[in-house]
Amino acid sequence: MIIDTHIHLDDPRYEADMEAVLERAEAGTVSRFVIPGADATTLGRAVALAEAHDHIYFAVGIHPYDMQQHDSLDYAIYAAHPKCVAIGECGLDYYRLEGSPEEKAAEKAEQQRVFREQIRLAKRCGKPLIVHIRDASADAKAILLEEGAGEVGGVLHCFNADAQLLSLAEQNFYFGIGGVLTFQNARKLVEILPKIPRDKLVVETDGPYLTPHPHRGKRNEPLYTTYVVAKMAELLESDEATIAALTTENAKRLFDIS
Repeated sequence: MIIDTHIHLDDPRYEADMEAVLERAEAGTVSRFVIPGADATTLGRAVALAEAHDHIYFAVGIHPYDMQQHDSLDYAIYAAHPKCVAIGECGLDYYRLEGSPEEKAAEKAEQQRVFREQIRLAKRCGKPLIVHIRDASADAKAILLEEGAGEVGGVLHCFNADAQLLSLAEQNFYFGIGGVLTFQNARKLVEILPKIPRDKLVVETDGPYLTPHPHRGKRNEPLYTTYVVAKMAELLESDEATIAALTTENAKRLFDIS
């Protein structure tokens, strides 16, 4: 059994064949799915999917690219839902900063404000965080520590292979491993994977994005976590059944799901 801990099933690219996507996943032993909250405009669809399927869960949050939605989103309503298992996808992403130095600094400050507020919400709700970090490891780590995020823990989604983040395992953070692991240019992630505590590894797709080899260029879907598990087993000198069972138990513990 495999749990896809980060799959955007609320994305319009799944609407036409949602049931087929889920059937293929289950036939391939992928049995649970967590939809991260990233865009408030699709959050209602995430909730509807979770309500319609026992094996689908969701999180509520705002991605750094959509932080302008933060102040108008009523987090409390969604966080109280019985199928809501986390707060996020939240975090910092400095990759696309544009404008003058002053404008970039202002956007960084706003991302940090929104990130801190979502961490505080997670602590109030007692739910783990789904954390997005891109080109912002030092600031993200500092904020997580300053805000005491270890109280609830969470997952570093699409772990960026930055060694300075490994110590967050001691703060009850897990590391989301996805299709990037199968890419030919994934040298850093390949090298750092064995250094991650095994009880802190979880599997994800980030579908419809980051499709693993040999399906790069196509829409990603939960079934393809099997390629990630296979690559993890190879690199950790284990077998696929062991890695699937290990990451499943980790995901259940992280999100408190059965």
